[in-house]
Amino acid sequence: MKKGKLIVFSAPSGSGKTSVVNHLLKQNLPLGFSISATSRPPRGSEKNGKDYYFLSKESFTKKIIENAFVEYEEVYEGTYYGTLNSEIKRLWKEGKHVLFDIDVVGGLNIKKKFPENTLAIFVQPPSIKELEKRLRKRATENEVKIQQRLDKSAGELAFSKNFDVILINDDLNKAKKKATSLVKQFIKPR
Repeated sequence: MKKGKLIVFSAPSGSGKTSVVNHLLKQNLPLGFSISATSRPPRGSEKNGKDYYFLSKESFTKKIIENAFVEYEEVYEGTYYGTLNSEIKRLWKEGKHVLFDIDVVGGLNIKKKFPENTLAIFVQPPSIKELEKRLRKRATENEVKIQQRLDKSAGELAFSKNFDVILINDDLNKAKKKATSLVKQFIKPR
């Protein structure tokens, strides 16, 4: 596959995008997951090259200067996330379409760079109250981080109108089915 398609899933933390993306990866579809790079340290059992490419802040900024990223962003002060050009090339070489689970700005930047080849899906929670409930239920972060994520989510929700599709996740099973249908339609040879 010289140039495959790009399927972007973006959303505020706690919207369910990772659950939807993991579901898609279990389907019998020619999809490969784009592993993002980050300057933050691993959490829990996260593995380098599987969950993320963990880079030092210095290595990350060096790669920015080298134009090694398709997109990148300083998501939180001093913490960068981005998509390496080499990651997309790797998956296309394997004959797969690229599946992204990335932040809202990063998702829109990919859509801007590859407008014809990208399906950008915004996974929207039913409400901010439900989003907060989901973040607290995860029990993976302290109160300061939860508040940071909630503050950021209001701004992210404003970008939803710039995506190709808004997928409201008020029922995870329905959201998974809808996402599968959207992706199958998009990657279908024309």
